[in-house]
Amino acid sequence: MSLFRRKTIHAQPPERQLARTLGWPHLVALGVGAIVGTGILTLIGVGAERAGPAVIVSFVVAGAICACAALCYAEMATMIPASGSAYTYSYAVLGEVIAWVVGWSLILEYSLVVSTVAVGWSGYAVGFLKGLGIVVPNALANGPGLGGVVNVPAVAIIAVVAGLLMLGTRESARINTALVLLKIVTLALFVGVALPRFDAANLHPFTPYGYGSPTGEGGVKYGVMGAAAIIFFAFYGFDAISTAAEEAKNPECDLAIGIVGSMLACTAIYMIVAATAVGAISYTQFGKSAEPLALILRELGQPKVATVVAAAAAIALPTVLLAFLYGQSRIFLVMARDGFLPASLARVSRRGTPARITAMTAVFVAVIAGLAPLDVIASLANAGTLCAFVAVAACVLVLRRRDPAARRPFRTPFAFVVAPLAILGCLYLFTSLQVVTQLAFVGWNAFGLLVYFLYARSRAEIAQP
Repeated sequence: MSLFRRKTIHAQPPERQLARTLGWPHLVALGVGAIVGTGILTLIGVGAERAGPAVIVSFVVAGAICACAALCYAEMATMIPASGSAYTYSYAVLGEVIAWVVGWSLILEYSLVVSTVAVGWSGYAVGFLKGLGIVVPNALANGPGLGGVVNVPAVAIIAVVAGLLMLGTRESARINTALVLLKIVTLALFVGVALPRFDAANLHPFTPYGYGSPTGEGGVKYGVMGAAAIIFFAFYGFDAISTAAEEAKNPECDLAIGIVGSMLACTAIYMIVAATAVGAISYTQFGKSAEPLALILRELGQPKVATVVAAAAAIALPTVLLAFLYGQSRIFLVMARDGFLPASLARVSRRGTPARITAMTAVFVAVIAGLAPLDVIASLANAGTLCAFVAVAACVLVLRRRDPAARRPFRTPFAFVVAPLAILGCLYLFTSLQVVTQLAFVGWNAFGLLVYFLYARSRAEIAQP
């Protein structure tokens, strides 16, 4: 049996079909909900600590690489409008073993993104409750890595979002859209209050750690590129839209609008908020905070506004959880359809949602969120995403050569420039991650290949008579 056998995309039987309930506004909201979240509300502090005021440049670098990848995703999603995102595209274009590595990496990405966002949400929620006079004990607000026992708020919010997803996709999308609007209003409030306090003196020195990615204490990568490798987390999320292909009403049109539209909107939002944050106070004051935007407002003498921002973040951050937990469950669903996971997990409920796989995913990510610290899981999540982005860009290049006349509802402009830039940019960002992250990623996929050869390969649906 060839390691590079390719599957043919075909219609699913009724008991496996997902309900088509999403239009392009839902998909744009899903993308904005996934992209605008922990990256700007929480990880901007981590990025500022590692790059100083030049974190603004880090946002530009990460955003440019993600924009190239997003254009490639838009082409592949409209050509292959099926669930599974980069995993499905790789299986149909590059071959099974590569698809397995991509799918295994996506499991890492989505699981750790959900966990990271849950931990970030917990930081804002605990800060908001503290503002109301309710103190959550450290043992219940942090995992063992930060001196606690288990992060109870993080586990709780994952349970709530998973329950909402099992209720129904359309219902989830409507709530998501409302919360996305709340999130944008919150960021506008922050900019409106903090921007008038902009002080150019806070931008000096602009690049305290340089433009590269020098290694500091504990193996942490600093500098513009070191921060970009972490802030990269802030931009992806549009790939979650591609997992909604089977639930889009008009996938050939809606997916392209959702992917490209959400990236454009979020890039503009990020640049404005990042410039406002580093200009309002010194980056050294908010670099280590779990709720940097709220801390900036308190330092500016606006504690009431800070409480409002923390409250809105606590309410709206679950949109990121919803988007990525949604995407993760769809990745698992397609892998179950392909025989790589038990077939019973591929069944959908009477409401047209994969309830079993969603519940299993929620338990998996809740364990990670309850025990792991924020920066470690964010960094490792980025490694999985970089792998997926490289694969999608490669799929675009391969199909342009293999089948140049194929119907492409959306065509990546200057594909032979954009796709290689996405690949090279992602590979460079991978080299900017901490060595321990790189080794952990390699170890994860080595274990994944062991699972593939010992279990999954012989059970693949494509291998059955």
